[in-house]
Amino acid sequence: IGVIGGGFVGSTTAQRLAEKELGDVVLVDIVEGMPQGKALDLSQAGPVCGYDSCVTGANDYASLAGADLVIITAGMPRKPGMDRSDLLKINGEIQQKVVSGIMEYAPEATLVIVSNPLDVMCFVAHQVSGLPKNKVVGMAGVLDTARYRTFIAMELGCSHKDIQAMVLGGHGDSMVPLTSTASVSGIPVQQLISPERLEELVHRTRHGGAEIVNLLKTGSAYFAPSASAVAMAESILLDQKRVLPCCSLLDGQYGIDDTWVGVPAVLGANGVEKILEVELNKTELDALQSSASSVHEGQGEVA
Repeated sequence: IGVIGGGFVGSTTAQRLAEKELGDVVLVDIVEGMPQGKALDLSQAGPVCGYDSCVTGANDYASLAGADLVIITAGMPRKPGMDRSDLLKINGEIQQKVVSGIMEYAPEATLVIVSNPLDVMCFVAHQVSGLPKNKVVGMAGVLDTARYRTFIAMELGCSHKDIQAMVLGGHGDSMVPLTSTASVSGIPVQQLISPERLEELVHRTRHGGAEIVNLLKTGSAYFAPSASAVAMAESILLDQKRVLPCCSLLDGQYGIDDTWVGVPAVLGANGVEKILEVELNKTELDALQSSASSVHEGQGEVA
């Protein structure tokens, strides 16, 4: 399993993969010595934590030869003075180089994209790799859904394990946390939380990443993003066929064409094995299609 990018998200992803013993892990980063050092540190944690995964670090893509799955976390965060187009251009170029390098040595690998802007980076990865659409999938919905479930559980004072909820759409302010299908052990959330309060939780979910950035001051989330990426990787590598909200290429589903957007998908050995169409109310469907339009516009900027 390859992990591209040795920052907080990448290194924590490598840690979770190793601890779950999902396979040998190769951490790749352009900074000389950094991925090697982190890999050695992770290897030395093995005897304490009880895992035997082989973890190595590298500065080139040759070490990915034969990889079954590669998680891409590389990219530049948005900085003051940069607009959306700047970020799209810079990270689009990084994504092109990364995917080209992966394909040279691991042309059969399934790609899990974590880099932002997530949905458009999935488009770039698909275009550059030439892989079938089921072999490229983006991590966003799992993370956004985890935040949504957390906020609902906190509101109700109950276990998040009993919260069933889902967030669709693009990974940004236009994401669509579903209220019509959210439930607690089968009880509709709308029966337990007032419409006004539920809307506040939806708003907090949409801005969940920014809330953490504002609190940290000098960084962004990495515990939940890495956990989300590994949940997807585990479902693919172990053929669990879990239904998870993932960024996938739509071809008519939900009235959306040729656009990468978060929808419920069955993840198995063949990647995105099926896209499920949930019956949405008009407000939610309109919001999903509007979110997809924003993503499609971004795709056009990097095409």
